[in-house]
Amino acid sequence: MPQLSQLALVYQSQWFWLLLVLAAIYFFVGRGIVPKVEATVDLRDAQIAADLAEAERLRGEADAAEEAWRARINDAHAEAHALAHDAKDRSLRDTEKRVSAADKKLAAKADEAARALDVARQGALAEIEALAADAAREIVAKLTGAKVDDKAARKAVAGALSRA
Repeated sequence: MPQLSQLALVYQSQWFWLLLVLAAIYFFVGRGIVPKVEATVDLRDAQIAADLAEAERLRGEADAAEEAWRARINDAHAEAHALAHDAKDRSLRDTEKRVSAADKKLAAKADEAARALDVARQGALAEIEALAADAAREIVAKLTGAKVDDKAARKAVAGALSRA
């Protein structure tokens, strides 16, 4: 078979060209394209790392700003609470002063009314004593026909009222 005898020659040339093409691809791709792709990947990796670092820095700033904001809000709440407490205390003190002043006025009016009542009671008692003394004189005069002077009648009525 003549085809089989040429097989070794054909294979040798195919192996040669295969190695030549693979070497060309290796040098073309391995030395030309791969470094450019690696440089692009490295550049992208560096850009991503820089973006991540910037994002972390900005997150830190945002966290710090949020913490400062929360501190200001808490301070404002505390200040508002303190102001409300102070206003409540002032209002309570003012109310106590007004109540105290009103109590003093009412106590003065009550004392004045008690004095007026005592004066009226003393006047009423004096009037009752005078009427009782007159009635006692008239009764003694009608029953016994004796005249009793005003001073003695008042003394007898005062004694009787003090025992009652």
